[in-house]
Amino acid sequence: MFVVAVLGAGFAMGYLNRPDVWYAALNKAAFNPPNWVFAPAWSIIYLLIAIAGWRVWERALRISRRIWLTQLALNFAWSPIFFSLHRPLTALAVILALLSASVIFQVTTWKADKVSALLFAPYACWVAFASLLNVEIVRLN
Repeated sequence: MFVVAVLGAGFAMGYLNRPDVWYAALNKAAFNPPNWVFAPAWSIIYLLIAIAGWRVWERALRISRRIWLTQLALNFAWSPIFFSLHRPLTALAVILALLSASVIFQVTTWKADKVSALLFAPYACWVAFASLLNVEIVRLN
C-alpha cells in the first residue's frame, strides 16, 4: 500500500502540473530531452523512491524517514512551482535542495540499509541532470 500511495501521489503531481504553452516557449539547453522522456523516467524513479521509503519505514530508521519525507516534499513542490507558477528561479532553489536531500538520504541510510541507499542513486543522478536543465532555463530566459 505504501508503494502504491507514493506512486499515485507522484503520478498525480505529474498530471496536475504538466508542461504547457509557457514551457514550450522557453529557451532550453541543447541537451534538453524530448518531453516524452520525462514520464517513463519519473515512473521508474518514483517506484525506486517508494521502495526505498517503504524499506526505511519497515526498518524504523527514524533519521532516514525524516530525510525521505523531506525529499518527497521537495519533489512534490518542484512541479507546481516550475510548471504551474512559472517560477524557474524558485524551482531551481527547490531542486538544489532536493538534490542535497537525496544525497543526504543515501549517505545517512548507507550503513543501516545499503539497498535503500542504492535505490536512490538513479534518482540523485536524474535530479542532478534536472537541476542542470533548470539552471539552463534560468540562464537562457
